[in-house]
Amino acid sequence: MKSFLFGRQKFGFFFVAIAIAILVLSSVATSRIIRDIAKVERFKMSLLAEATKRMVEAEPDQNVSFELHIIEGNEDIPVIIIDEDDNLLSYRNIDILEKKPQLSSKIVAKMKSRHEPIVIEYESGIRQYIYYDDSFLKLNIIYFALVQALAVIVFVAVFAYIFIMRKRAEQNRVWVGLSRETAHQLGTPITSLMAWVEVLKEENLNPMYIDEMSKDVNRLRVIAERFSKIGSVPELKIENLTGVLHQSVEYLRKRVSNRIVITCDTAGQMFVPLNVPLFEWVVENLCKNAVDAMEGEGRISILAEMTEGKAVIDVSDTGKGIAKSDFSTVFTPGYTTKKRGWGLGLSLVKRIVEEYHGGKIFVKSSEIGKGTTFRIVLPLQNTKKNKISFILKI
Repeated sequence: MKSFLFGRQKFGFFFVAIAIAILVLSSVATSRIIRDIAKVERFKMSLLAEATKRMVEAEPDQNVSFELHIIEGNEDIPVIIIDEDDNLLSYRNIDILEKKPQLSSKIVAKMKSRHEPIVIEYESGIRQYIYYDDSFLKLNIIYFALVQALAVIVFVAVFAYIFIMRKRAEQNRVWVGLSRETAHQLGTPITSLMAWVEVLKEENLNPMYIDEMSKDVNRLRVIAERFSKIGSVPELKIENLTGVLHQSVEYLRKRVSNRIVITCDTAGQMFVPLNVPLFEWVVENLCKNAVDAMEGEGRISILAEMTEGKAVIDVSDTGKGIAKSDFSTVFTPGYTTKKRGWGLGLSLVKRIVEEYHGGKIFVKSSEIGKGTTFRIVLPLQNTKKNKISFILKI
């Protein structure tokens, strides 16, 4: 599988490289063509200036048909001729001046910014100036080059999007397969542990020990159930968020260091669409990350309330904090500051909150050496849109 993905990735880079090479070569070729056209147009305007001068200075009986042919042969280059006082003398291929001759000064200024004017010097000492703009042919070539570049960019972008989505789908399939296999492998030892717990109950041991052991075995069963449901549409039911949070905190309190204080403050009863086992996973992951960030000593505070028709949960710790540049990358698969682990915890948390529950999770605030606050926002109603999005991404 790894070699297959690598081969496909290599092909994708090769394809993009070819597309970029085509775009660069096309741009270079187009630039040369435009440069050559500009030289030809400059030469034509020089001929036009010379033909205009000869016609003006010609004798009454002199044949100027050749000069006239040069002047009238210009059918695609916009031209304006003005005198030394900026008075409009003549123009060609500029239709707007027929209706609005007052725009001639603006058009001249525009032309002057693009091309140096050509001066016509008569024997009488009078001067006239020829201003011209890019020909229609040159403009069409420029537009064609832009459209071609845009088409290549769009094509590469679409290919990249499809490639990324296919790669993500393959990664999802691998993850789903791994998750379900993990759940399957956990099934046998969990069943065995549950049987041993029943045996221990008959041995007259301390009931408190057996009760805590039962809770941990049930927790393993819930974890296996979570993994087995990866890749399927989660079922959301209206649940009491307050009870879910307090239940998760109560379980965690007995399984972390005595030097870590976990508090949970909720504003009354809050009912939202939840998949309880998955959302408990969210709370556990955030709290376990907080424990790691505090290195075994500190305070975790969970605050939940209803704000603007949504349930808002803040999970704060007094740990080492997160750099502002890492606020978004902490949710990326593989991101971790620990020596051990795959860096999937916060990635799974984000997926559960946003894709499964239609909510949002982000780093609300963090300060190096002082702590971090994650914020979860949950809607009060479930929508089919979230389920459809989840199905497509899996």
